[in-house]
Amino acid sequence: MTRVGARTRAGIASARAIVRRNRPLWIVAAVAVASLGAGLGLGRFVISPADASANGSPPSPGYVTVPVESGRLSNDVTLRADFGYADPVDVQVDTAGLPGAAIVTGRVPEVGARLETLSIALEVAGRPVIVLPGELPAYRALRFGVSGPDVAQFKTAMRAIGLDAGDPADPVFDERAASAVTALYAQAGYPAPAVAEEATTAVRAAQNAVGSAERAVAAARAADDTARAGASAVDKQEADNAVAAARRAVDTATTLGDDEATLANLRDALALAQAKRAQLDVAKDTSVTRADLDTAQTQLDQARDDLARARERALPFLPAGEVLFLSDLPRRVDSVDARRGAQLKGTAMVVSGATLSVSGSAPESDARLVTAGARAQVDLPDGTTLDATVAKVTPAAKSGDRWKILLTPASVTDQQLAELKGKNLRVRIPVASTDGDVLHVPLAALSAGPGGEERVEVVTGDPRDPAVPTRLVVVETGLAAAGAVEVRPVEGDLSVGDQVVVGR
Repeated sequence: MTRVGARTRAGIASARAIVRRNRPLWIVAAVAVASLGAGLGLGRFVISPADASANGSPPSPGYVTVPVESGRLSNDVTLRADFGYADPVDVQVDTAGLPGAAIVTGRVPEVGARLETLSIALEVAGRPVIVLPGELPAYRALRFGVSGPDVAQFKTAMRAIGLDAGDPADPVFDERAASAVTALYAQAGYPAPAVAEEATTAVRAAQNAVGSAERAVAAARAADDTARAGASAVDKQEADNAVAAARRAVDTATTLGDDEATLANLRDALALAQAKRAQLDVAKDTSVTRADLDTAQTQLDQARDDLARARERALPFLPAGEVLFLSDLPRRVDSVDARRGAQLKGTAMVVSGATLSVSGSAPESDARLVTAGARAQVDLPDGTTLDATVAKVTPAAKSGDRWKILLTPASVTDQQLAELKGKNLRVRIPVASTDGDVLHVPLAALSAGPGGEERVEVVTGDPRDPAVPTRLVVVETGLAAAGAVEVRPVEGDLSVGDQVVVGR
């Protein structure tokens, strides 16, 4: 090995020593150089998002698809409804007709008691308050001759409990309706309301007046009959005898040759007897006796009219304070303010429907789709549902107002009742539904064929690929609900999961 080689080896060793002593400095320098080189080299390849968007080309168009699904379709009427006992009513008793203070004497119901037809809601001053079916509150006493919708309601209520008060179409309180009052109180176990003593006294006085008038008519008629009949046979015979006797006297005096004065007197007596006999054949003037009879008859007619009115005023009647008309019987007593022995003032009690109900309302257009007996579902706050049945659909009184819909819930636990009573819940009433599960697609998936047929376009590959093939399937449509429509393939195959085109 030459000396040059030795120097070289010495230089290398010296360099290694320098590197070892300054290693941190060399590392920092290397990193800096590397970073500078990387920045200069990569600057040509790193692009900002804005530059990429501006310089890029648009993506290739594809299909917007949704899968064909299977399930039950339902078209629902949705409404908000209150859960609880329906139609709370403040019960107030009309005590204005009582002769004294309105003291509650008994039959005070317990909270939770049921009021049915012919129940006694309360007893005031010893008299019952009878429960009857009806919507119009009692606002006056029903007496003979009054007329109105309250009378028609009473007759309808009597018919409902098997009593004949007359045709409800005739809104007049007549004798038949009055007789039904007596029968009503007999069923309730109480005597009918007592008729005022003045009315009974008036009937007796009218009866006496009729009797007197009848006797007066009889006497006047007898006098008129006598006048019209003329002279009796006895009177005529007596007159004939008188004429015959006067004639014999004249004949005898003439035969005996009595003087002229005597004959003249006898002839005058004969003429008088003949005149009296002729008078008996002349018809008498009966205008006076006839007038007397007419007057007596008029007085009798008036007396009879007075008697009829007096009897009408004495007929049984229904006091407003002894009847309580309630709709949708039976009813449940929610609270009681009346106290036995205390004077009744204001509200006696509050009653509501005796059975749980869900009551709500809907616009006429929706309510007309709902029928009694239809199934419904009530959405509960915990996310579960409760089955219910439509009990009644009541049209609005005025056009444009909402119709009332009353539903009866299925069995409810005591805990549910406590939690749900008074809550306002959402109710869904299916008004049309498919018979089980059906294939359905969004309405947007339908298109019309050249012959007007309905069809869907099915993508047979990746819908993001604009070149993917599609096929048309002619379908028959069924129920449409909530943006979906039932489809049945007519030409071509269609299955759950197939991707149908709804847009591009």
